[in-house]
Order: sequence, then structure tokens, then C-alpha cells
Amino acid sequence: MIHVTLPDGSKREYPEGVLLYDVAKSISPGLARTALGAVVNGETRGLQEALAKDSDVRFVHFEDKEGKAIFWHTSAHIMALAVQRLYPDVKFAIGPAIDDGFYYDFDTEHRFTPEDLTAIEQEMKKIVKEGHELVRTEMKREDAIAHFTPLNEVYKVDLIERLPEGTTISFYTLGEFIDLCKGPHLKDISKVKAVKLLSIAGAYWHGDENNKMLQRIYGTTFEKAKDLEAYLHRIEEAKRRDHRKIGREMDLFSMQEEGPGFPFFHPKGMIIRNKLEEYWREEHTKAGYGEIKTPMILNEELWHQSGHWDHYKENMYFTEIDEAAYAIKPMNCPGSILIYKNGMYSYRDFPMRWAELGLVHRHELSGALHGLMRVRAFTQDDAHLFMTPAMIKDEIKGIIRLCDKVYKTFGFEYHMELSTRPENSMGTKEQWDLATNQLREALEELGANYQLNEGDGAFYGPKIDFHLADAIGRTWQCGTIQLDFQMPERFDMYYVDDQSHRVRPVMVHRTVLGSIERFMGILIEQFAGKFPLWIAPEQVRLIPVTERHTDYAASVQEELANAGLRVHLDRRNEKVGYKIRSAQMEKVPYMLVIGDKEMENHSFTVRHFLTDESGVNRQYEWTLEELTTNLQEEIDSKRYYL
Repeated sequence: MIHVTLPDGSKREYPEGVLLYDVAKSISPGLARTALGAVVNGETRGLQEALAKDSDVRFVHFEDKEGKAIFWHTSAHIMALAVQRLYPDVKFAIGPAIDDGFYYDFDTEHRFTPEDLTAIEQEMKKIVKEGHELVRTEMKREDAIAHFTPLNEVYKVDLIERLPEGTTISFYTLGEFIDLCKGPHLKDISKVKAVKLLSIAGAYWHGDENNKMLQRIYGTTFEKAKDLEAYLHRIEEAKRRDHRKIGREMDLFSMQEEGPGFPFFHPKGMIIRNKLEEYWREEHTKAGYGEIKTPMILNEELWHQSGHWDHYKENMYFTEIDEAAYAIKPMNCPGSILIYKNGMYSYRDFPMRWAELGLVHRHELSGALHGLMRVRAFTQDDAHLFMTPAMIKDEIKGIIRLCDKVYKTFGFEYHMELSTRPENSMGTKEQWDLATNQLREALEELGANYQLNEGDGAFYGPKIDFHLADAIGRTWQCGTIQLDFQMPERFDMYYVDDQSHRVRPVMVHRTVLGSIERFMGILIEQFAGKFPLWIAPEQVRLIPVTERHTDYAASVQEELANAGLRVHLDRRNEKVGYKIRSAQMEKVPYMLVIGDKEMENHSFTVRHFLTDESGVNRQYEWTLEELTTNLQEEIDSKRYYL
């Protein structure tokens, strides 16, 4: 017999080899009916899998990230079977679950079209109704190669050949489709009620542009049609908010062929960027940080010493100066360490908090580039803190409070994830356990809600990541706190303690915004370009009705500018309606249409860019003094509208 421990701490006894489905059924028929799988001793498993030993078991549903992964991984297999039926010459690459669904990469002479997606959807629905179950089998590596080679499944053979000799490999069969796959999968595919294939893209095999370009089909599925409809609505809303589209319309930034992945910021975009950096500096000054600046290019040997060479060189750029090898920094931490080593410190100097807006460069594949969200050059709002072990928890709490304040300024909700030791880590288990426990205790003492993300820490230490939820429910990883016992060891860093001994400091790496570029992209989409007044590139647009109103409008412009407002006078020889629509398209927060009445009364009907339920712009009757007072109060309070 084996014992199963459930999330509430209760234990149940079952015969060895019991199926997870039968465990769920013994707890509740309803649980067996609705569960999609289970997390067993930290590993996600399918309901059709057996338990061979005492286990901690948590059943998962579609609402859980593990449940979604099972659901969408199975859906990728359903799509693959549908494609195999419709296009028999196809060769299969990989088909994983992703954040919002799944994809599969195919090699076929047929070029997929949007019309093909509709046919594949219909075949998927037919397969679901056929009531297949995914059957798991295992083969030795050599047998698997012998099985797939005659079928000309070159991609499966390539994957198998990369595994060590003697490896036992699992496969899943769905109808007439068999796939090399670790699983897990749904026991009952009839749960896949709503299907939508979304797009077609190209993808290089293994992400290597020297390999063949495959065709990738993206899709998503849900248990209920209404959930699919809600998701598709969010997709349309996301398109409307696309920062690349809004960036063009508002003339904020551009990407040029001469510098792929290297953003060009236009004057209006620089206003937003500069206001963000001003705010960043204000909050860091209040929190006791000093600002530093380190070089962008440093000797290659430094990156060997830091460990980045072993873990990150594929993402780095290199150059040569005076016949010596140099690297363009992908991270700011070694520069901060060199400043630390330039001085001598005692425990009385701690904690030391150094912040840097550091420009870094990282090589990204061209297919991964995406506006400001994924670039090859970006400015990290980095900081490195140095402290004694006794200070760790208080400093971590201070960083969390700073992040909380910044995120709330922009209306973001967020959750935190604690990531633990990865496979390719530096340092001992004891060091990692100590560091991880310090982060966990800081979170728990703050009463913070967090999720555990096993094995996803940085190579030098565990971390806390902040995942922001935007106005339409998408999440973005921005801030991070990384505890590091390794760099001080590698760079022989020390301070003098209260016993006059030389000891290693503790180092913390952290960001709040993550990168200025990416955070700007997130803000554009969060507000759909309707920025809070304090960071809006243009705060007021003046629209004279005719040319004879222009001189008066110019005097209003001068007065508002003297009050510190960013104001533009539209002098174009166009109709008023055209100018109003132009201001709305450019998402200017406030508009003043100036005609005879305004000249006579020195009072204005001020239009706000937000509209009421009937679609009419909010309007206020203000004098010039009231306008400047009200707008200044809005700027000072950093009010936002979602």
C-alpha cells in the first residue's frame, strides 16, 4: 500500500499502482469529472498515470496553470492529428503548450492559409467527438530511432538522437498519430469544447536560422465556448492597444531596418522616457539609493570571472580594442562590483544601495524581436545592494515596498514568484538553501502572497519576480530581486566586521521597472496611449476656430507653458472637426477650442480625452486659472485613468 497526502494535510491509503483518476474518484465523483490532472511531488501528471510510491498530490483544473498546460498540450496533439489527416505528407517537429494556448511546427510542401485553419479546426472538433484516449508507451532510444527512421520523421529522429544512449523515451498515441512526448495529457479529450486556430508563422528548427524554416500554427482551446469568446475579445483589445501601432500613431518611437532590435525614440517618446526616469530617480533618492554609471564595454576576462561567459556568452556581443578582447555588457552587475572593489568598507557602511540606469546589449534572434517588448539594446533600471547577512530580510522588504509603490502609481496589480535553484547553478546547496530561506522569510513576514517557481532561479542565486497584470488581464514580468552569495566569492569582495575580520558581503541584484523600453511598451498598452497627465507627451492642445483666433490662442499657449504645461497650438489651415479628430487620434488629454466666446469671456470649454457611456468627451467650463490649477493638481497626484 502507498499513502497519498492531499493539500489539506489529510492522508489516504491506496494499493500501489493506483491511477490518479481513481484517487480523484475516491475523493469525489465531481473531482474526477472536472480535474484535468494532478501535481505529484511537484511534477505535473495526467489522470491516467499511476502512483508507485507515497506521494503529495494536488489535483488541478483549467483555472490552474498546470491544468491549462495539460489541456493545451493535449490540444496540440489533437491539431497534429487533424493536420496529418488533411495533409498526409507532413513531417512533425514540436508542439508545446504556451502561455495562452499551443502551437505545432510542421514541415510540408503545402503552404498553410487562413482558410486551411478553418478546415483544421473542423477536423479537430471531429476528432474530439470520436472519443479517443491518449495512450502512453515507452521505447528505448535505439528502438525509437528504428521506429521513426523508416517513417522519414527526420525531426523526431533528430530529437531522439540528442538523448543519451540507453534512454527510455515515452510516446503518446492519439488515434493514428504517435508523438515523441513526455506528457502529461488529458484522460478525456471530450473536455476540449471550444477550438480556435489563431495564426500561421515561420519558425526555424531549434531556433537556428541556419536550419530549415518550418510552418508554425498557433491555437487555443477552452472547456467552454463563452471562455473562448472572452479570450478572443481580449485578443482584439490587445490588437487595439498594440504599442507598435500606438507608437506610430503618436510618433513615440520607431524600429529601423538599419538597426533591427535597436529602438529609435522620437521627441514625444523621449518625454515619456525622461518623465519615467525622473520619477525613478525621485523614488530611489527617497529610498536611500545613490546613482552610479558604469561603462558599456569591459574586458572579456571580467565576464569569465563573473561566470557570465559560461552561462551567457551566446547572448553577448564582442569587440576588440588594442588587440585585446572586450565584451559589450549584457548585465550591469560586474561594473557595480568593480566600483565596490575600488574602496574599503566596514559593517558600519552597510547597507549600501547603488542604482544604475544601465544600457545593456543582448543578442536575440530576429524572429523573437517584438517592438519595445523584446529588443537587443535596453536600459535596465538596475540596482545592487551590499549588506551583512543580518540585514538581508529588512533590505528585501524595503525593495518589495518600493516596487509596490511604483506599480501602484501606474495602476498595476501584481503577484510575486519565488524561484529556486536551477540545474546550471553556481555554489553549494547550503548556500542556496540559506539564500532561498531568507527570501521566503522576508515574503512571509510581510504577509505577501507568492507562488513557488521551482528551478527557475538565476544561475548565481534565488530570486523574487514581480508579475504585473495590465488593464486587460495580461501579465508581464518586470521587477526582480536576486540574492547572490556567488559574485562576492568570485571577485574576492569583503568588508571588515565588528570583530575586525574580513568577511564576504551579501549582494542583491534588483530591478523595479525591468527595462525602461519594455516598461514603456507595457505602459502604452496599459493605457492604450491615454497616458496619465504627468507623463503625457502633450498635455493640452489649443484649437483656434479661425485664423483670427490664433493670436489669442498663442497668448493662452504662452501662459500655459509658463505654468509648466506641455501645450501645442494647432495652427494648421484645417477645419475644426479635423483638428479635434487629430487630437483624439494622438490621445491628447485636454483640448481647448478657442473662438469668439472664449476670447470675450476668457473662459473655456475644456474637453478631456475620456468619454462618457454615450461616447461624448467629458467637458469642463474653466477659466485659465482654474485650468492650470486643476491640471497641476492632477500632475502632482499622478492620477491615472484605465
